[in-house]
Amino acid sequence: MPQLLNHIDHIGRQKQRDVLTVEFHNFEIGFTDDYRKNQARTAILAAFDANGIPYQECAGYASETRFDSYRGQIYIDVLFDRANPRYLKVEGLLENADGTMKFDTAWFRAYSLDYCMKNAHHDVPGFWDRLMETF
Repeated sequence: MPQLLNHIDHIGRQKQRDVLTVEFHNFEIGFTDDYRKNQARTAILAAFDANGIPYQECAGYASETRFDSYRGQIYIDVLFDRANPRYLKVEGLLENADGTMKFDTAWFRAYSLDYCMKNAHHDVPGFWDRLMETF
């Protein structure tokens, strides 16, 4: 059965809040590396599991002009709030004290609800089918 993933912006609209994600990039070789072999991703998921941090695989931010294959992106189901101890735990697992990433092939990103709402028209029934008719 195919894997059906929600785009990160769709998750933001569903949750009606800012959403957090970890995206994996290797700037030396581009996106040709298999995300399942990405050591940063393996370590991050193990740390999330060990610390009870809820997450799920997700697609990147949706676009009407390009389609991307899944590259290992992870939605982190924790409120983006610096007063939230769970958020601070996630931040501590991913970032150094100076705000740089602990892993050079991982990006810790937040998508604001306002930014996610820019794609609200994607939620209209039949939107993607109609788009594919003229793509």
